[in-house]
Amino acid sequence: MDVFLDHERVAARDDLRVVDARDGWEFDGIGHIPGAVSVPFDEFRAEDGDEGMLPGAERWAGLLSAAGVAADDSILAYDDTHGVFAARFLVTALAYGHDPEQLFLLDGDYSAWSRERPVSRTATEPTTTDYEPREPETDPFVDYETVRAAVDGDALLVDTREPEEYDAGHLPGAVQLDWRELVDTDGSRGLYPRDRLETTLADHGIDRDRRIVLYCNTARRISHTYLVLRHLSYDRVAFYEGSLTEWERRGGPVE
Repeated sequence: MDVFLDHERVAARDDLRVVDARDGWEFDGIGHIPGAVSVPFDEFRAEDGDEGMLPGAERWAGLLSAAGVAADDSILAYDDTHGVFAARFLVTALAYGHDPEQLFLLDGDYSAWSRERPVSRTATEPTTTDYEPREPETDPFVDYETVRAAVDGDALLVDTREPEEYDAGHLPGAVQLDWRELVDTDGSRGLYPRDRLETTLADHGIDRDRRIVLYCNTARRISHTYLVLRHLSYDRVAFYEGSLTEWERRGGPVE
């Protein structure tokens, strides 16, 4: 099942719990997709939660319960930044055991949606649930020690930050792929067509036959790239949740 849903497929479905990952003022003031619930990005990011920037299972359960999300819901997340914040929401859901086959990202963000589709400024009043995190069925997450070993192994490290950030310092041997190279920022605001995505990845030496380890600074940008690679059926992708923040704190080597 494809994680990216275009506007037509979203509009045709009535079984999706739609989650808006923008700031609360945007949800209230600019409008939102009808029926969406607000779970702002800052509320599910915590430095004092679990590893990396995961918020902690108890906090996550409280947020989703208050938003009316059940553990067996099919979730569609969106934002207004080409999907990068919404992707982080979905990866967080994955980390806390939500079924990966029930997690979807809007292909084309809120600005693209609002050009052609109805929006609402009416507050959504969800029915509270009792969301319970579980052990993940799919666990792409790797820790510092695993990545440290990968530096000296045959895995391909991929840095999804901007070129100037990469030039200032990156993990040894990593290749640079700005996550925005996969997004049509001036047109659909969603993904480029599959053939262009494949070409871009090939141009960066990202081969589906190799084990890939993704990182950025705080695991937000790699969330989007992880979902793109899943969309393209890459099946050997690891997600370094601690990313460069943990790597440098623990004294990992930097080029």
